[in-house]
Amino acid sequence: MHSTKNLVALLLGIFVLASCSSDDNTLSTDPFVVAFENLSENLGNIQEREDINLLYSSSAIENGMVTINVTTENSIYGEDFRTEPAIVDGTLTLPIVQGSAQSTFTFYKLNDNLDETTEINFAITDISYPNSEIRGNSTFVLNSQASSGGSILAEMGGPNEQFQVYVDLSSKSTTQVRRDSWDLAFYNENRVGINGSLYMAAAELQENNIDNISEADVADLLDQVAVGTFEASNEVYIDYPDGDINRTAIHEIKLDDAANKVYLVNLGMEVGTTTPDPGDVAISGEARGWKKVRILRNGEGYTLQYANLNDSDHREISINKSPGYNATFFSFNTNSVVNVEPEAAQWDLNFTVFTNIIDGFGSYGFTDGVMSNRKGGVTAYSVTTDQYQYDSFDASKVASSNFEADQRAIGDSWREVMNDDKVLIDNIFYVVKDSNGNIYKLKFTGLLNDNGARGYPEFKYELLR
Repeated sequence: MHSTKNLVALLLGIFVLASCSSDDNTLSTDPFVVAFENLSENLGNIQEREDINLLYSSSAIENGMVTINVTTENSIYGEDFRTEPAIVDGTLTLPIVQGSAQSTFTFYKLNDNLDETTEINFAITDISYPNSEIRGNSTFVLNSQASSGGSILAEMGGPNEQFQVYVDLSSKSTTQVRRDSWDLAFYNENRVGINGSLYMAAAELQENNIDNISEADVADLLDQVAVGTFEASNEVYIDYPDGDINRTAIHEIKLDDAANKVYLVNLGMEVGTTTPDPGDVAISGEARGWKKVRILRNGEGYTLQYANLNDSDHREISINKSPGYNATFFSFNTNSVVNVEPEAAQWDLNFTVFTNIIDGFGSYGFTDGVMSNRKGGVTAYSVTTDQYQYDSFDASKVASSNFEADQRAIGDSWREVMNDDKVLIDNIFYVVKDSNGNIYKLKFTGLLNDNGARGYPEFKYELLR
């Protein structure tokens, strides 16, 4: 379960040291530790200012002081950046205030052109407070390199999991998008995907004229083109869940218009709105209905034709490809192109509801899914603790041959929710390689929030190389 107490323990690396002596009035106490909340931050993510937090191992019972040494490379204090409180002679001094649980200083970026040669280092050198120790995250760096790691909470919105959360490990950033904000993904490879987070499905028809199709023509398909029918044959109606772009339910869009058929599209399910019991989810609401679509090549882009099943005419829209992104996204709700994913090189993992398959039983929906950005070149693999322990796993132990292209390399393997006890699988962690070749180790630390609600996955990670 995610909690502030657990997060502080994770970041500071505090071990229980207190013990009782034979004299009931004599107790040894844990040391007072101050540590940075994160190890690093990417300067590119800071627009104008950023608050930098230092956490305490316990609330302060008296006043004190933290001294931080600041060193820089290719940046000048007062010209490229400044802080509040100010840095004086290379030193930043922060008060420890009685009753507080953290100290904070503010970093102001004055120069937007700081590049990868810039590095600003902060190191705790002294804690003026009784029984204090420098331990845990004692340093913090601002640069334009890949993040050294830290902890990320992917807020999916609670037990309805209404958001897809895109995570970029190198910048330690997240992007939250409603999963019902889009329906079709127009890829740069003349392929079109459907929104598996809504349990959409699509079937090719033997017809070229979209206006010739009515509900009566597809009546025998309405019970088949769906997720969760427990029939192996329905796998053809979904995008194959490993993320292979050549295995979409809608076939490759051909130059020859005659080769591009009409598709029956099941729009899946509305996002659920009910509140389930703690630990459970309520993913799906009412059925969203059906569309008929036909997609043609249009120069370097696409032409989308679409209508309701019994409409005798159709809408038509031109859709351009989006270089630098995996896809251009379209919504039937807004009848327009919409923004969804960050640029392809700027996200690694997607926390989302997902359509998967069970061999022999066809497609089904699962929650708390973690998909790697296969189309953007991200790969990953799992490690169990009977092989290595997370804390001692380093770059020398990375097995390059183990990296999987399958976007489900993490998937749902990190948690167990099929019984009353919704728990993390503690004996597993992951190795992730991003599109720039940065390699991270990653381990999940949270599944539920403090109230026992699903939809709040949390993980820690560390750059290996």
